[in-house]
Amino acid sequence: MRMPRLPAWTATLTWKAAAFITVMCCALAAMLGALVHASVTRQTVDTAREKALGRLEDVTRAYEAGDPLPSYAGVDPAGMPPSLRRLAAAGERGTVVADHAGHPTMWAAGPADGRALGVRLDYSQSAGTISGLDQAIVGSSVLAIGATLVLGAFAVTRVTRRLHLTAQVARRISRGDLDARVGDPRTGDPSRRKDEVATVSGALDTMASSLQGKLQSEQRFTADVAHELRTPLTGLWAAAELLPEGRPAELVRDRVRAMRALTEDLLEISRLDTGSEERDAEVCALGPLAERAVRAVGDGEVRVRVVRDARVETDRRRLERVLGNLVANARKHGRPPVVVVVNGPVVTVRDHGPGFPPYLLEHGPQRFRTESGSKGHGLGLTIAAGQSAVIGAELSFANAPGGGAVARLTLRELTD
Repeated sequence: MRMPRLPAWTATLTWKAAAFITVMCCALAAMLGALVHASVTRQTVDTAREKALGRLEDVTRAYEAGDPLPSYAGVDPAGMPPSLRRLAAAGERGTVVADHAGHPTMWAAGPADGRALGVRLDYSQSAGTISGLDQAIVGSSVLAIGATLVLGAFAVTRVTRRLHLTAQVARRISRGDLDARVGDPRTGDPSRRKDEVATVSGALDTMASSLQGKLQSEQRFTADVAHELRTPLTGLWAAAELLPEGRPAELVRDRVRAMRALTEDLLEISRLDTGSEERDAEVCALGPLAERAVRAVGDGEVRVRVVRDARVETDRRRLERVLGNLVANARKHGRPPVVVVVNGPVVTVRDHGPGFPPYLLEHGPQRFRTESGSKGHGLGLTIAAGQSAVIGAELSFANAPGGGAVARLTLRELTD
């Protein structure tokens, strides 16, 4: 039988701290209350016992002198506990607290000619004192636990609030906001002592700064290389056009064309990295746009199937760029048939090749990283993912159960 799962909020640090404080306060209050109760009860009983034994001595002298006994004493008096009666008949003296006529009573008894000579002392006030003390202990314990919980919750909440802030900043960094910082004041002031939370916050800020610096250096390098290559490639392309027709000229033009495409891709990635791209939105029908994007790739073997057309507000040029890159990637790394399906605001591009590599499914496209033996630079899908983010579309990658790679682009549909 499976145990029922606790609610999610029970896993929070605040709840655990509150539960721990409550348990510890209850245990401490119970221990101190038991000690105080035992000590006061012992002192109260000892005082009443001494008083009862003193009266028993007075009554014993009066009995031996033949004087009349007071109302609180007598030989074998009614209501005396049997155990104390047997003790006195055996020649011993003793005391016991018992109930008499509905009231707590301290009994003292001693031997008297083979019988029990006993006295009783009203114990109601002492019992009331002990009961009042117990109530005071319980009340003060409840107040102390409540006050401790409030103060403990306040202290823990301050810590958890800082931890939540650190977690939020970490999530922002993971989503690409490299300017996000915790900015804990304890990390910026050397005169203030740092606790564990401040240490973690400072380490996260340091990591973010280091990561930002490395990524910015990489972005600057990519942009600089692309810009520096653009000018000589333009001249090289012009020179290649002047070569006499033949196989060598075709090879040179093909390689120059590939270098120019790579340079343009690098420039586009650098613009995406800097966040300078802005979409020019317009309303268009998704089905015809997808057909036009596939035709622009220049391969009539790619099939386009429109299950349900949809009107979307998007940047036409950027969307065609995304679809073109997805189709080109499917043709280059997959196997035919390559099918593009438009179903409402969702466009799916599927091939029947070996599928996407595991690293891409787990981390997304990465520039200049491809499977060993495959052609390309890994920039097409990187650009597709970047342009999808610019136009506000969601691009996901998966492998079909029957084999093949599936890229799914989801846009927002306009409704009348």
